[in-house]
Amino acid sequence: KQWILGELELARSRTEQLINSLSDTQLDVPYHPGVNPPLWEMGHSAFFYEVFVFKLLDGLASYNPAMDDLWDSFHVQHRDRWRRDLFPGREETLVYFRTVYDRVAERIRGCELTDQELYLYRYAIFHQNMHIESLIWCRQTVNYPAPTDFVGDRPAPGEAVAGDVEVPAGRWVIGMPGASEAFAAEDFAFDGEKPRFEVPLPGFAISRALVSNREFLAFVEDGGYQRPELWSFGGRQWLESAPGHPVYWRCQDGQWQVRLFDQWLPLNPDAPVTHVSYWEAEAWCRWAERRLPTEYEWEVAALANRPGEVFRRYPWGNDAPDASRADMNGRSMAQNPVFDYPAGDSAFGCRQMLGSVWEWTSDQFLPYDGFKVDMYPFMSTLQFGDHKVTRGGSCATTSSLIRGTYRQAYLPQRNDVFTGFRACALG
Repeated sequence: KQWILGELELARSRTEQLINSLSDTQLDVPYHPGVNPPLWEMGHSAFFYEVFVFKLLDGLASYNPAMDDLWDSFHVQHRDRWRRDLFPGREETLVYFRTVYDRVAERIRGCELTDQELYLYRYAIFHQNMHIESLIWCRQTVNYPAPTDFVGDRPAPGEAVAGDVEVPAGRWVIGMPGASEAFAAEDFAFDGEKPRFEVPLPGFAISRALVSNREFLAFVEDGGYQRPELWSFGGRQWLESAPGHPVYWRCQDGQWQVRLFDQWLPLNPDAPVTHVSYWEAEAWCRWAERRLPTEYEWEVAALANRPGEVFRRYPWGNDAPDASRADMNGRSMAQNPVFDYPAGDSAFGCRQMLGSVWEWTSDQFLPYDGFKVDMYPFMSTLQFGDHKVTRGGSCATTSSLIRGTYRQAYLPQRNDVFTGFRACALG
């Protein structure tokens, strides 16, 4: 119960910081297809608690039934979320948000919680943490100042690593437990991560480190964006409107720079390349005579879970993530070298497989065999088929949400989120 209350308060305070550190003018975010207005994100998060705690468990009416369809992402069109005539302003939204949170905290303190209630609270809190990440990438997208969580330090320096690790052929465990076991607190998972299964894989070689800015810059300066033979059909279509380099890069007086929120910084050659689309990752691999990993290969390289052995939730085991092992919680924003965080290495020696950047894989986002829709029917189902799988979380992902089985789905053209990649050897 104390863990739930602590995570609830942390999600609440981080959300309020992300809203209250913006001026009224900044809250009026210009329309962009990849982001939501910050106030809508706040109201939607509170509404989620109303639906899956108060309505589902207690049958209570919502705070303002007239707003239910507007806070519900399934019922309100994406562009309509910007309509100022439909939604309340900062103060009214904050009152709603705080009222809901006070009621949730009071309910948690007031009774013993069943396993189902614990699962519902975790689900709602983790859902909000997903929206905290989207609030952070909103700031990056619209060129706003960094959030207050951004420290910009280097908490876990490492020595340079290079080359591939060899993963032997074998039978491996993928995913998290199915619905019958889903209430085990330490095994929380969204429906797209379930049910757990075994899969045989041939041996493969995968890079120890993420692709760095230095490595991607070599592709840019070798004319990679001007060589159509490196790009797939979908990539060539995307390339028609691409800038010829990663979206937040520019070359100023012969020096490459990267925009981090509202600041232009010298490009750190050792940091992971960030904000690249699937098409860019695919083209770089073709240029480098390599390939993207499948999502099963990625999970095996990260977790190395074998049948009959203790299941690892993280590359290093089952100890909770912290700043010595991964770049997360909006602290360093993928600005540190790809060889930092050695304490987070996987059993095979792969580094930064959690945090830093969501890693593109070659697979479409599809359900695992035996998939069952969870409490929120649209968590995964709307992305099946036309999205690509990314793995590992990012520098903006909350530490309580990050884990090795977590699957995120993005359209292959997305380059506004914190995406990067590592590569496998051909053959």
